[in-house]
Amino acid sequence: MNPRQVLKQLLKRDKLLVAPGCYDGLSARLVEAAGFEAAYLSGGAVARSMGIPDIGLVTMSEVIERAAQVVSAVRIPVIADADTGYGNAINLVRTVREFERTGAAAIHIEDQITPKRCGHLDGKDVVPLAEMEKKLAAALASRTDPDFCIIARTDARGVNGFDDAIRRGRAFAKLGVDAVFIEAPQSEAELEEIPRALPNIPLLVNVFKGGKTPMLPVERLQQMGYRIAIYPSETQRAGIYAMRVALGLLKREGTTEAMDAALTTFKERDQIVGLDDWQRLEREYMASDSDKS
Repeated sequence: MNPRQVLKQLLKRDKLLVAPGCYDGLSARLVEAAGFEAAYLSGGAVARSMGIPDIGLVTMSEVIERAAQVVSAVRIPVIADADTGYGNAINLVRTVREFERTGAAAIHIEDQITPKRCGHLDGKDVVPLAEMEKKLAAALASRTDPDFCIIARTDARGVNGFDDAIRRGRAFAKLGVDAVFIEAPQSEAELEEIPRALPNIPLLVNVFKGGKTPMLPVERLQQMGYRIAIYPSETQRAGIYAMRVALGLLKREGTTEAMDAALTTFKERDQIVGLDDWQRLEREYMASDSDKS
């Protein structure tokens, strides 16, 4: 099966699919090497990796380029953050076509106005439900591969309240999307209510420290009935911490030898990115000096 077909099968299980966040080819390879069944291309993490905040500053073409990089680096399904589709329904048509072309297994599309902002920041607004229904209908009609998953996200909880978020989630499910993502529920009780209110469609939950949603263990989320859990920030938070430690040590002592035992070795670094495979191809297909003579 290809990665899209794999994701479709994973969503049919009575088991939570854990998809850690990535933002480039290296972080995606680390997710796969750790044994996870899927990776999540986080829009916020992509923005921060570019040195800018997650407030709608990244363009579609920039995210598409990163998505293509990530998909080409791993064999597991990649679920990508497509923000609002980068505009209206017509913009979204092109967005779907471009993400599908990268080989991504799924995208999620949200009902914020454009430009959007992180779902756990204040100051958001959402488009009318009727407009979002049209956008999702356009997205579903635009895909050429029926295994390419369209996940509908609503940010209405932080704008119009929990009841409107549930109403929108139900409307999205009726359109035939592959999964529903209700962003930023604000209590464990709300997290429990979402699967009860939307029992017949896979549900995605966003898990990270410091947001508006309580951070619960995987086992608890699975018991509630969620089928996908994205962890958008853990890899990047860990990377920022480790880089600060190494840079601080280098600045103070002029060397990182004191923490060398904790660092990835030269050989491990190259193994992660598949140097052995590339060198095998060189040996097989590149002419040797004796061949040239």
